[in-house]
Amino acid sequence: MKLRERVAWNLRALRTAQKVTQESLAVDAGVDRTTVSGLERGDFNASLDLLEKIAVALNVEAIRLLDTPPSDAPKLQNLRPGRKPD
Repeated sequence: MKLRERVAWNLRALRTAQKVTQESLAVDAGVDRTTVSGLERGDFNASLDLLEKIAVALNVEAIRLLDTPPSDAPKLQNLRPGRKPD
């Protein structure tokens, strides 16, 4: 798994586990919602400063965004537009 895919997987997993919407996370991190969306899709190349802002907003260490997902982790599927975490 490429590093960008790891960040995408970990970001979505952390965000949804905390039941935080992309919009709320973006506001807390001081970034645009499309930035969060792009990160989660693996379309956006994040700077270290951006990863730090996201980690602070999620209240986790930034290294958690770079962790290797478990070997049995499912591949993340695109969410329906407008979907909010359960």
